Amino acid sequence: MRLLLLGGTAFLGRAVAIEAMGRGHDVTCLARGSAPPPDGVTFVRADRDEPDALAEVRGQDWDAVLDVTRQPGQVRRAVAELRTPHWVFVSTANVYAPAPGLRPVETDPLLEPLAGEVMESMEDYGPAKVACEQAAADGMAATGGTATLARAGLIAGPGDESGRVGYWPWRFAHPSGSDVIVPDDPDFPVAFIDVRDLAGWLVDAAEQRLEGAYNVTGEVVSLTDVLAAAADAAGASVPARPVAPQTLAELGVAPWMGPRSLPLWIDDPDLREFAALNISRAVGSGLRLRPLATTLADTLAWEETRHTPRRAGLTDDEEREIRAALDAG
Repeated sequence: MRLLLLGGTAFLGRAVAIEAMGRGHDVTCLARGSAPPPDGVTFVRADRDEPDALAEVRGQDWDAVLDVTRQPGQVRRAVAELRTPHWVFVSTANVYAPAPGLRPVETDPLLEPLAGEVMESMEDYGPAKVACEQAAADGMAATGGTATLARAGLIAGPGDESGRVGYWPWRFAHPSGSDVIVPDDPDFPVAFIDVRDLAGWLVDAAEQRLEGAYNVTGEVVSLTDVLAAAADAAGASVPARPVAPQTLAELGVAPWMGPRSLPLWIDDPDLREFAALNISRAVGSGLRLRPLATTLADTLAWEETRHTPRRAGLTDDEEREIRAALDAG
C-alpha cells in the first residue's frame, strides 16, 4: 500500500508511520518537520498553510491518505488535490455536543461546524474538527471514495509530551514526600488509548477502507485503578493521599492538565464522561488494546528520558506546599 501521511513526524503521526512501515507499506510523510521523520519514510517538507504545499505529492496515486489537521481549509484543499480512494481523518471526541452523563456514540449530535477555513483559537477546536470531518467525508463521496472518521480520545504512551498520563507513574516513582497527592474521586471514569494501539487501528482502517465515524479510545476504568497501576509500574513504596475536590480547589489545584494540576480528572459533573467514549464499533472492527499496565510502564520508561517540561501535574515544590497545608489544617 502507498500511504501518504499529512503529518507523520511527531507522536501519533510518527507512530502511524512506524506501524505502516512495519507492515511493509510504502510511506510518505508530508510535514513541516517539527520533529525528525522516522527512518525509512519518504519525507516531503512542506507547510500546508502555503498555497502550493501539496505540489510534490499531487498527481500521484495513493492507496490511502491519513490526515491529522485541525484546519478545515487544509482538508478541503487536500481532498480536492490528491488522488486516493480512501481518506483516514483523525478527529476527536471534542466534536460531540455536550450531553452530561452520557458516553458518546457515533450517532450522537455534533457541535456546529466552524464556518471559516482556519481555526484561530483552541476554543474552536471541536467545531473545527467537525468541519474537517465534513470536508473529508463530502470530498471523498464526491469522487466515489470512502472516508474513515476516527474520533480519538485521550492519547497516551511513550512520547506524550503533555504528561497527562505519564505524570502519575512518574510521580509515584519520584515522590516529593511521604505520600502522593491524588483526587478523592475513586470512581471517576478514565479512558485513554496507547498511541501505538491507535496507530495500529488507523493503519487497519486504511488497509480495510473502513467507512464512517468510529470512537477510538481505551476501555473505561476507574481513577483508582489507574493510580494503582501507576504505583505498580513505579514500584512505589509510598501511598496515595486522597484529597477532596473542594480542598484541592481551595489550594489552587486545577483538574485535567496544565500547571499546578492533577491530570486525568475533572471536577465538573457535566464533563464527567468526557473521555469515556462508547468504543463498541471500533472494537467490532478489530481495535486491539494492550494492557493498562504495559502502557503505564512504557510511558514511565519514556518519562525518565524526557528533556522537555511536563505540561501537567504538580512540581515537587507545589506538592510539598499542598502537603504542608493539609498537615497544618
